[in-house]
Amino acid sequence: MVVTTKHSLEEAARFSGLHKSQFSKLLKLHRPIAVQTLETLSKQQAKRLSKSLKAFKGLPWKIAIIIDSTLQSRSSLRPENAKRFNHGQGFVIGHQWTNIVLIINDYPIPLPPIPFYSQRYCLDHGFAYLTEHERVVDYISNLNLEGYIGSHDSRDVVVLTDSGYDNKKIENTIADKHWTFITALSKTRSVKSETLYQSTPKSKQWSHVATFFRNHRRLKWQTIRIMTGGQKIKRMEFRIRHAIGYLRYVGKVQLVCSEPKKRPHGRRRYFACNDVRVKARQIMIAYRLRWAVELFHKKIKQHLGFEDVATSGFDSVMSHLHWVYCAYILFEMAPPGVSSQAKSLGDKQRQLQNYLESKEKRRALQTLTQIRGVQRYKNELRQALADD
Repeated sequence: MVVTTKHSLEEAARFSGLHKSQFSKLLKLHRPIAVQTLETLSKQQAKRLSKSLKAFKGLPWKIAIIIDSTLQSRSSLRPENAKRFNHGQGFVIGHQWTNIVLIINDYPIPLPPIPFYSQRYCLDHGFAYLTEHERVVDYISNLNLEGYIGSHDSRDVVVLTDSGYDNKKIENTIADKHWTFITALSKTRSVKSETLYQSTPKSKQWSHVATFFRNHRRLKWQTIRIMTGGQKIKRMEFRIRHAIGYLRYVGKVQLVCSEPKKRPHGRRRYFACNDVRVKARQIMIAYRLRWAVELFHKKIKQHLGFEDVATSGFDSVMSHLHWVYCAYILFEMAPPGVSSQAKSLGDKQRQLQNYLESKEKRRALQTLTQIRGVQRYKNELRQALADD
């Protein structure tokens, strides 16, 4: 949590007063404590914020759950459970984590993440191999939001995913919990118009979503403007068209085709929402909430040493990652010595550093102002010199 130019294992060991090997062993042995601590902090923060739940601006939902993955880069395949992943722009060696981030009153709260276990790691440790999507389905099925925010209306919850989680099992699991999902669709996802669904056999007349909107050119384009948050407020313009249709193996949804207004016929994106009562504009605004998870990834990588781990055992890596998430939540909760007005994570780190450095000075001044404080402080100094 403190300011440092290097979040290496050796630097962390020096800060804690341990040898590097001892610190790595400390991480490994305290993995259950790290997992439990993160879950406890997540629930504390969520309960604190949920006391005054507010709907997102211009949206009917009050709680957002974002599912997104990130990679923890490693230098080689030698560390335990390290794997080669294709992350869009070439292969990356490391560990993959699927993050579940809760958004309440515009504050992101990371929940315990889902680790990706390679087939070799599962074989060595004697448990069944599951794909990432299967692990997400299992996580959502067992996620009890009441433990985080108490009693709530399931219609207030929206789950946001990108096209990497465009999966029928994930979408049906979300729908079974009576939550709303807004997911980006892959271009080859099968959909059908409402008219065709009622007049044709269920197994026929399905088309790719990109083909569906090409065949429905009569749908009018609608221009929408979305104001971005952050320090620099910008206005983004999109043109969209939408229709009620059916997503194969899922059911009735609202389909949206979107592209930037300034670059027509550029990169088109397709979205599906299982709540057909909301407006297409609200679907687009809600999907913009996903940007919060990208900022979360940026902060933990730049300031909290997310990728700066040099342990070989995966238990130590898991412990390291959970403590990083704990540090993020503690900063959001404004720890002692940190002003609540500090916006950036870097400012909060510097304030905490100054607080820790001046802690001993404040204790000494407090001792000197007490009765017989001068004599007591002299005795402390003599004892410290004798111990050295």
